[in-house]
Amino acid sequence: MSAVAQPPALPVTFRPTVTRIVLLTTGAALVVALTTIALLLENLSPGEQLSFVVTGLLFFAGLALFSRPKVVADEAGVTVVNLISSRKLAWAEVLRVNLRPGDAWVHLDLADGTSLPAMGIQLGIAKTRAINDARALRALAEHHGMGGGTS
Repeated sequence: MSAVAQPPALPVTFRPTVTRIVLLTTGAALVVALTTIALLLENLSPGEQLSFVVTGLLFFAGLALFSRPKVVADEAGVTVVNLISSRKLAWAEVLRVNLRPGDAWVHLDLADGTSLPAMGIQLGIAKTRAINDARALRALAEHHGMGGGTS
Protein backbone atom coordinates (compact mmCIF):
# COMPACT_ATOMS: atom_id res chain seq x y z
CA MET A 1 0.00 0.00 0.00
CA SER A 2 1.50 3.31 -0.98
CA ALA A 3 0.66 6.50 0.82
CA VAL A 4 -1.83 9.00 -0.53
CA ALA A 5 -0.02 12.01 -2.02
CA GLN A 6 -2.11 14.56 -0.13
CA PRO A 7 -3.75 13.67 3.20
CA PRO A 8 -7.49 14.39 3.47
CA ALA A 9 -8.77 17.49 5.21
CA LEU A 10 -9.41 17.15 8.94
CA PRO A 11 -11.59 16.21 10.68
CA VAL A 12 -12.40 13.00 8.84
CA THR A 13 -14.35 9.93 9.93
CA PHE A 14 -13.67 6.48 8.52
CA ARG A 15 -16.37 3.84 8.97
CA PRO A 16 -17.57 0.81 7.03
CA THR A 17 -20.67 2.55 5.67
CA VAL A 18 -22.00 -0.29 3.50
CA THR A 19 -21.61 -2.79 6.34
CA ARG A 20 -23.30 -0.34 8.72
CA ILE A 21 -26.25 0.13 6.35
CA VAL A 22 -26.66 -3.64 5.92
CA LEU A 23 -26.52 -4.27 9.68
CA LEU A 24 -28.93 -1.50 10.68
CA THR A 25 -31.37 -2.30 7.86
CA THR A 26 -31.35 -5.97 8.80
CA GLY A 27 -31.92 -5.08 12.45
CA ALA A 28 -34.83 -2.79 11.62
CA ALA A 29 -36.36 -5.44 9.35
CA LEU A 30 -36.10 -8.00 12.15
CA VAL A 31 -37.88 -5.67 14.58
CA VAL A 32 -40.66 -5.02 12.06
CA ALA A 33 -41.02 -8.70 11.15
CA LEU A 34 -41.11 -9.96 14.72
CA THR A 35 -43.51 -7.20 15.81
CA THR A 36 -45.80 -7.98 12.86
CA ILE A 37 -45.74 -11.70 13.66
CA ALA A 38 -46.51 -10.96 17.30
CA LEU A 39 -49.51 -8.83 16.35
CA LEU A 40 -50.86 -11.20 13.69
CA LEU A 41 -50.78 -14.36 15.81
CA GLU A 42 -54.08 -14.09 17.63
CA ASN A 43 -53.50 -16.97 20.04
CA LEU A 44 -50.49 -15.29 21.73
CA SER A 45 -50.86 -13.72 25.15
CA PRO A 46 -49.71 -10.11 25.62
CA GLY A 47 -46.58 -11.41 27.37
CA GLU A 48 -45.74 -13.67 24.45
CA GLN A 49 -46.32 -10.81 22.02
CA LEU A 50 -44.05 -8.62 24.10
CA SER A 51 -41.35 -11.31 24.05
CA PHE A 52 -41.39 -11.27 20.23
CA VAL A 53 -40.94 -7.49 20.19
CA VAL A 54 -38.21 -7.57 22.85
CA THR A 55 -36.38 -10.32 20.94
CA GLY A 56 -36.44 -8.15 17.81
CA LEU A 57 -35.12 -5.17 19.78
CA LEU A 58 -32.32 -7.30 21.26
CA PHE A 59 -31.29 -8.45 17.78
CA PHE A 60 -31.34 -4.82 16.63
CA ALA A 61 -29.18 -3.77 19.61
CA GLY A 62 -26.65 -6.50 18.81
CA LEU A 63 -26.45 -5.51 15.15
CA ALA A 64 -26.19 -1.83 16.14
CA LEU A 65 -23.22 -2.74 18.34
CA PHE A 66 -21.51 -4.36 15.33
CA SER A 67 -22.14 -1.18 13.32
CA ARG A 68 -20.42 1.03 15.94
CA PRO A 69 -16.74 0.92 14.83
CA LYS A 70 -15.23 4.06 13.35
CA VAL A 71 -11.95 5.94 13.23
CA VAL A 72 -12.07 9.72 13.66
CA ALA A 73 -8.99 11.75 12.76
CA ASP A 74 -8.67 15.40 13.78
CA GLU A 75 -5.87 17.88 14.42
CA ALA A 76 -5.23 16.45 17.91
CA GLY A 77 -5.00 12.81 16.86
CA VAL A 78 -7.04 9.70 16.19
CA THR A 79 -10.02 8.30 18.07
CA VAL A 80 -10.53 4.58 17.50
CA VAL A 81 -14.02 3.31 18.36
CA ASN A 82 -14.30 -0.48 18.28
CA LEU A 83 -17.21 -2.70 19.38
CA ILE A 84 -17.08 -2.00 23.11
CA SER A 85 -14.07 0.25 23.55
CA SER A 86 -12.91 3.67 22.46
CA ARG A 87 -9.39 5.07 22.61
CA LYS A 88 -8.08 8.56 21.85
CA LEU A 89 -4.51 8.70 20.54
CA ALA A 90 -2.25 11.67 19.86
CA TRP A 91 -0.67 11.62 16.42
CA ALA A 92 2.76 11.05 17.98
CA GLU A 93 1.51 7.76 19.46
CA VAL A 94 0.71 6.29 16.01
CA LEU A 95 3.89 4.91 14.47
CA ARG A 96 2.43 2.88 11.61
CA VAL A 97 -0.89 2.15 9.93
CA ASN A 98 -1.04 -1.47 8.73
CA LEU A 99 -3.47 -3.28 6.46
CA ARG A 100 -1.68 -6.47 5.51
CA PRO A 101 -3.01 -9.23 3.24
CA GLY A 102 -5.34 -11.41 5.29
CA ASP A 103 -6.13 -8.71 7.87
CA ALA A 104 -9.82 -8.08 8.47
CA TRP A 105 -9.19 -4.47 9.50
CA VAL A 106 -6.45 -1.90 10.00
CA HIS A 107 -3.99 -2.21 12.88
CA LEU A 108 -2.18 0.77 14.36
CA ASP A 109 1.35 0.18 15.67
CA LEU A 110 1.73 2.42 18.70
CA ALA A 111 4.72 4.10 20.34
CA ASP A 112 4.28 1.98 23.49
CA GLY A 113 5.05 -1.17 21.49
CA THR A 114 1.47 -2.40 21.23
CA SER A 115 -0.86 -2.74 18.27
CA LEU A 116 -4.43 -1.43 18.28
CA PRO A 117 -7.07 -2.83 15.91
CA ALA A 118 -9.01 -0.07 14.17
CA MET A 119 -12.19 -1.87 13.15
CA GLY A 120 -13.60 1.28 11.56
CA ILE A 121 -11.52 0.53 8.47
CA GLN A 122 -12.36 -3.07 7.56
CA LEU A 123 -12.22 -4.94 4.32
CA GLY A 124 -15.61 -6.67 4.59
CA ILE A 125 -18.01 -5.66 1.84
CA ALA A 126 -16.20 -2.58 0.44
CA LYS A 127 -12.58 -3.70 -0.02
CA THR A 128 -11.50 -0.87 -2.34
CA ARG A 129 -12.87 1.79 -0.01
CA ALA A 130 -11.14 0.17 2.98
CA ILE A 131 -7.80 0.19 1.15
CA ASN A 132 -8.26 3.85 0.19
CA ASP A 133 -9.27 4.75 3.78
CA ALA A 134 -6.20 2.92 5.13
CA ARG A 135 -4.00 4.86 2.71
CA ALA A 136 -5.61 8.13 3.76
CA LEU A 137 -5.14 7.36 7.47
CA ARG A 138 -1.52 6.37 6.78
CA ALA A 139 -0.93 9.67 4.96
CA LEU A 140 -2.43 11.55 7.92
CA ALA A 141 -0.23 9.64 10.38
CA GLU A 142 2.85 10.39 8.29
CA HIS A 143 1.92 14.05 7.94
CA HIS A 144 0.89 14.74 11.56
CA GLY A 145 2.83 12.14 13.51
CA MET A 146 6.30 10.82 13.85
CA GLY A 147 5.84 7.63 11.87
CA GLY A 148 3.84 5.97 9.19
CA GLY A 149 5.86 3.49 7.26
CA THR A 150 4.87 0.73 4.94
CA SER A 151 4.01 -2.81 5.69
